[in-house]
Amino acid sequence: MSSRTRTRTSKTSTGVHAIRIPRGRGRRGQPFIVVIPERPTLTRQALGMVGGALWKARTSLAPTALAVLAFVLAAVLHVLAWWSCFLPAAAAVAAVAWLVIAQRRDPATGSDLAWRIGLTVTLGPVAAVWMTAAVAFGPLAGPLELLWLLALIGTQSVWLVVRRMR
Repeated sequence: MSSRTRTRTSKTSTGVHAIRIPRGRGRRGQPFIVVIPERPTLTRQALGMVGGALWKARTSLAPTALAVLAFVLAAVLHVLAWWSCFLPAAAAVAAVAWLVIAQRRDPATGSDLAWRIGLTVTLGPVAAVWMTAAVAFGPLAGPLELLWLLALIGTQSVWLVVRRMR
């Protein structure tokens, strides 16, 4: 048996299997190693479980995602361009536009219509005023963070109730 056909061993971490692919022929044949972990770490398993649960509940958690996005957007706009605080006032118009579009696509009557109008009249302007103040003064200034949290809890609760009614 010649020395060229002998298997060479290399040190690897405990619990890791390494597959060594032999060097190719010629000057440019560089060796490479493929490392395959034996099992995922506990952190990876926990993140996978949390990510899977969030993915399954993605439509139920839409208001929470939008609220976090609005909070981060308000913080970034406050730092970069505080003078843009006048732009979020268009959100009140967007709420009314949502009501018109929702009524055309799926006409509602009775309590469904009352819910839609209530959401449009209360949450649209509240969100626009909060965003305007948060961009102007910062999302953590004064009672803005408490107002954000209360609006988040209220919106998420109403969202879950309305979705369950359908």
